[in-house]
Amino acid sequence: MNSFIVMQGHTYEEEKGLGIIWSPQQDKGGNVPHSWKRMTEVKEGDQVFHYVKGNIVAVSIATEDCKAASKPSIMQAHDGWKDEGYIVNVKYHELDIPVNVRDRFDEILPLLPIKYSPFHRDTNGNSGYLYPCNEELAIKLLELISELNIYQINEEQLELSVDEVRRTENNTLIPVIAETESQAKTKIRLGQQKFRRDLMPLWEGKCALCGIHLPELLRASRSKPWKDSTNAERLDPYNGVLLCANHNALYDKGLIAFDGQGRLHISSIISNEDYLMYGLKPMTKIQIHSENKVYLKWHKKNIFRMK
Repeated sequence: MNSFIVMQGHTYEEEKGLGIIWSPQQDKGGNVPHSWKRMTEVKEGDQVFHYVKGNIVAVSIATEDCKAASKPSIMQAHDGWKDEGYIVNVKYHELDIPVNVRDRFDEILPLLPIKYSPFHRDTNGNSGYLYPCNEELAIKLLELISELNIYQINEEQLELSVDEVRRTENNTLIPVIAETESQAKTKIRLGQQKFRRDLMPLWEGKCALCGIHLPELLRASRSKPWKDSTNAERLDPYNGVLLCANHNALYDKGLIAFDGQGRLHISSIISNEDYLMYGLKPMTKIQIHSENKVYLKWHKKNIFRMK
């Protein structure tokens, strides 16, 4: 199961009424925007979050794979577009209480990919149509939706909350959220287990910087984070460095990095006087594999905080 975020705006009501999401195949100039082409990636069982005017207003599940289809004749909101398009039939589950992205952006921002993010850093939605939604972001959105829309009733509330009990019993979101959140968490857990298992022998089972070899203190550190990686990159053991918990935290937050030669770079955020405390030695060079280089360079360019 994969997840997506669809930016609908004025097209939402029409598409919801038809139980679909739809986009043209090409723009007027014959170009194929990535957010339209991505429609072809949607498969039966995939999850879609619906964004309208600053809010996540619904969750849907694809009932079949994407297919080429002309624009439905009754759709008025797409009049300026070509008729040839892509369509996905989905089952909408509209939220009683939408999730306002701006209000919860501090929680959402760290999970947004650098490339093809559905939201700008100013919290506004991007202008495309369909965007990828990595598993970490999907889990967070499901948590926010649950917080607002899934009602937990305890014994003390039963006598006074009959209406809420009825709403809970009839809430179609509960099984949708339970199943999709479970699948997303399982995908991350199994992926992380395989990643660590394959990473350990590449670094001889010890921290690349300090040599600690106690497994309980070692972390499989991704150079290119899960949110920014393709499925293949997420499982590629060369997209990682085996580090102790301390050095893993520094690497994850961009306070240290390695160049294509394996040479350590330390952010100026860390003062020279603190190098010893963090177990850092300037100009340290770790032994890397040639396959590590592209990932180490990506991390240094996109994650490393020089100052």
